[in-house]
Amino acid sequence: MKNRNLRVEILLVALLTLCIGRLWLMQLPSSFWVDEMATVFVVHHGSADPSLAVAPQVASSLYYWLPRLIDRLIGISEIGYRIPSILAMGIALWLVGLLAARLIHPAAGWFAAIVCLGLRTINYHAADARPYALGICLAAAALWFLVRWLDTATWRNGLLFAIFAALILWVHLIYWPFYAVLSVYVLARLLRKETPVTRMHAAVVFGILGLILLPALIQAIGLFHEARNHVIIPLPTPKQLVVSFQARMVLICGIAALMLHFVFRWRGESKKMAGSSLALIAGWWMCQPVGLALFSYATGYSVFVPRYLSLSLPAVGLAATVVVSYLMSKEYWKPAALALAAGVLLMKGSWTQTWPVHDDSNWRDAAHAVNQAVVNPGTPVLCLSPFIEAQWPVWRPDYKLPGFLYCHLEVYPIRGQTCLFPFTLYETPQEAEQYAESLCRTVFPASGRFIIYGGRVAATRWREWFAARPELANWSNRKLGKFDGVDAVIFEKPVGSGPMAH
Repeated sequence: MKNRNLRVEILLVALLTLCIGRLWLMQLPSSFWVDEMATVFVVHHGSADPSLAVAPQVASSLYYWLPRLIDRLIGISEIGYRIPSILAMGIALWLVGLLAARLIHPAAGWFAAIVCLGLRTINYHAADARPYALGICLAAAALWFLVRWLDTATWRNGLLFAIFAALILWVHLIYWPFYAVLSVYVLARLLRKETPVTRMHAAVVFGILGLILLPALIQAIGLFHEARNHVIIPLPTPKQLVVSFQARMVLICGIAALMLHFVFRWRGESKKMAGSSLALIAGWWMCQPVGLALFSYATGYSVFVPRYLSLSLPAVGLAATVVVSYLMSKEYWKPAALALAAGVLLMKGSWTQTWPVHDDSNWRDAAHAVNQAVVNPGTPVLCLSPFIEAQWPVWRPDYKLPGFLYCHLEVYPIRGQTCLFPFTLYETPQEAEQYAESLCRTVFPASGRFIIYGGRVAATRWREWFAARPELANWSNRKLGKFDGVDAVIFEKPVGSGPMAH
């Protein structure tokens, strides 16, 4: 039996390594996406850069110390900038395993961690040069030391809980709903007398937590009045709220366990699972979606952005493990985890691609294509800002570079004469159209060609707008390649019809 368990554990380690290699590490060399390029901008220019005044929340995170360290060691590197998130998510999965072993079943740790690997969003944030993996890691650490503190009543665990819990808000201000979960869990265990921690002890620890949180809370309140300027999505629908719980993985694991339960006559082992443990897992699972949905409806400013819900993702793995625990005998936890790992590797490995990409916006190759098409420094390149804050009068044709609204131009530089355009995903501002009309009358005829460079939707809008202009009636236009969510479109005057750049 010991030899069999050892073989299963060796296979688990091997499959877990393969999953992390395929699902996380092989994404690392791919192009940065827009927000990752914002990370590079903050690292290089700091939070005091005047161009960040339009979006002060962008730089308000302790996370930037990590990529700043990487940048000092090796410079700008897609792989290097993403390493901190890989490490943070790896630690988070380990802590999820520990929590599953404590809250659900001593043998459930492997299963819970591997369920998390089956979530595409977990794998995305693991290879993302943004604060979300660090926030997930801190949340898992805070819960682990909270449980340990309530189990042992030791000051060390209580202080570690307070520190990790406080750091969550310092990493991202949008994670505020998580603190309701912590409070409810502590209150439940105190009232049910399931902890040696006294009320005075709890008051001191939460007092320390409050003191560390206070500056971040003041900052969050100060930024509230600007919320309307950063809304990028409409208010969530009930369907979107339900989908955000990512219950599909819970259902898949539950149905599979139910089928095996009847076939092998398994007997579940978690019928005596503490109600407070169930409340903790359920609260972690639902805190971000429910909290941000309620905030969005109450204020009219939607913050129901998928990446802002990331803090709750590990709880999906724990919820699936809870369901399975009521159906599966204890000796099958590791074999089940082994089968699950093989399924995750097979189904989530993006095997149609040699190297899976991190994001569906290939700015690096698009910039390279633009540079290949720019035959002289005077070729106009219309650079569309990807940030909603790029609106008149913050945006102007003479916007000073380098600046936050066009941070992608610093990470992946382009040649040619840059013509800066605002964010135009939803509508085309009058000032932008006036600027475009002036270019059609003066700059474009002299150059004989120009390039539109930006996000696909905005680039398509401007491509259609320019194609309809009478000044460009006989001009041809074509894409410079396929770059997923990014477009580079070149307009050219017919040969022999006037000045032409060669």
